[in-house]
Amino acid sequence: MTVKEKQSRLLPLFKHLTSLSRDRLPVSQRDDRLKEVGHLPRGTLFSLFHAKHLEEATHLYEILYRAKDFDDLVHLLEQARDTVNEGMFVYAATVAVLHRDDCRGVTVPPIEEVFPDRFIPAETIRHADKEVTAHPDKDIVVEFEETGNILDPEYRLAYYREDVNINRHHWHWHIVYPATWRPEIMDKEKDRKGELFYYMHQQMCARYDCERLSNGMHRMRPFNDFHEDLEGYSPHLTSLISGLNYGSRPDGLKLHDLHDVTIQDMERWRERIHNAIDLKMVHDHDGKEIAIHDENGIDILGALVESSYESINQGFYGSLHNWGHVLTARAHDPEGKFYENPGVMSDTSTSLRDPIFYRWHRTLDNLFQEYKESLSPYTKEELSFPGIEVLSASVKTKTNNVITTSIVESELELSHGINFGTDHSVKVKYHHLDHEPFSYHINVSNNSGSTKHATVRIFLAPKHDELGNLLHPNEQRRYCIELDKFHKELNAGKTEITRNSVDSSVTISTLRTFDELKDGVGVSENADEYCSCGWPKNMLIPRGSHKGMVFELFVMLTDWEHDNVGGKGQENHMCDDAVSYCGAKDSKYPDKKHMGFPFDRRIDAHNIEEFLTPNMTLTDIKIKFEG
Repeated sequence: MTVKEKQSRLLPLFKHLTSLSRDRLPVSQRDDRLKEVGHLPRGTLFSLFHAKHLEEATHLYEILYRAKDFDDLVHLLEQARDTVNEGMFVYAATVAVLHRDDCRGVTVPPIEEVFPDRFIPAETIRHADKEVTAHPDKDIVVEFEETGNILDPEYRLAYYREDVNINRHHWHWHIVYPATWRPEIMDKEKDRKGELFYYMHQQMCARYDCERLSNGMHRMRPFNDFHEDLEGYSPHLTSLISGLNYGSRPDGLKLHDLHDVTIQDMERWRERIHNAIDLKMVHDHDGKEIAIHDENGIDILGALVESSYESINQGFYGSLHNWGHVLTARAHDPEGKFYENPGVMSDTSTSLRDPIFYRWHRTLDNLFQEYKESLSPYTKEELSFPGIEVLSASVKTKTNNVITTSIVESELELSHGINFGTDHSVKVKYHHLDHEPFSYHINVSNNSGSTKHATVRIFLAPKHDELGNLLHPNEQRRYCIELDKFHKELNAGKTEITRNSVDSSVTISTLRTFDELKDGVGVSENADEYCSCGWPKNMLIPRGSHKGMVFELFVMLTDWEHDNVGGKGQENHMCDDAVSYCGAKDSKYPDKKHMGFPFDRRIDAHNIEEFLTPNMTLTDIKIKFEG
């Protein structure tokens, strides 16, 4: 069976899931392997952050993963679709398809087309429904309706938080790196999974603060006090599987104890993680002390904070990250007395919409930074690349070293996820941030006398704080966003390196729509982006300001022979399109350096010039928003 044939068999299973009946396939008609799933009611909002939901979802994706062959997988998927919770089905099916060897090159349709109600305001969907009723024989295109106004200062960042593509990215990342991944069951390791959890979310926080500064706003405050008043947020989303709105949170609500977790539990777990960082060691289930040293510390802490399967001692260190999401999502109805849906924080495909997401992850990132600050700064020897000098770096656009951003228009097909009772297209037209095409031009001198292989690392950071003060290097490093990382061969003498921004190691290059997959476009065993994991290209660059906000472009070359672990640059792997945030499927993370190097440790230099070595360079660029 060809990949295209497999693709065509899977696609119908993901169509019109919002319209499924609440009835389940009777137990007597189920495959024996599926008789122990189906506990979470259909119509309920599924949450990866809720322990009981995740336990059942894990059981299901492991069953699907162990299907005897592709035909058996389809058989199980057809039965699971009629048995389990709708959201759980998509999650488990996607995890299984992504990781099975016989599904190599097969792609699950984008989550925003499967569940468009998680991305598009209820008012807009209702408008589309009315237009279909009025014009049943026509293709329909409706405009995206606003979800707030300037009375809410945070609404200035709605273009970022409610961006379809970054919310999709977050959902896909948690598909590629399930918290409950068990290597002994799935036959595959997830290399540096805890560190990736830390780094991907750290980069989200850094990017969000860059957007805040772009809009003349203060950097975010961490959510440290579990008893403080919460800011409000209304998502304007309605779950079509339940008919209930995603919960809104008025200003002034507080977190409350739930049946499964209390505020005191959260404070206790956080304190234990603080103690582990102070003592540089954790206790496992048997009370044995395990050192957290320079090489493994961030990976161990990442697993502890997320509370993944790799957590050294989940019973003792708890589930800080996950329950933080659940508590904030339930703040408006903690006891469930009003049968309200939870808020968007309960779902990986919607949680980035809520301002509290970033404040909560800043709190978690502060734990990681507490550990990173305890490590010795990198030495000049560790930062240097003998014989290599970066002479200059620039960004080529219409106006060199000035990148222009703007708001552009795209369309999203709704009819695959929502049954409007028509065979015609029903689309929503929405606006999002994007940037003009640009490329990097880096001039390098190789004075070593022989050919060298380099890892080129490119970062971007705001130069000033919200008051216009120059950021100190140790403060600035936390706002450094990774733009690219790639391998380059350097001949003796001078070399000009040119790299297009579309080739970034951070972003996903292509994401196929439902209709494209149906037509077989891009369906191939050799596709490197089918995992759908990667930061969206349109959000690679911060918005900037109308007058032009000054950022610093940092370029560093390191010795690839020391960095390489057999990853990209030596051989291609599946799903290595966005390795910086997503790693490479079934392979080692293709960089021996710690993620975020050289900005993952404290910088004691008094100024950036004191920090720089000859293999680095810093260039001022402006990002100008024409909106």
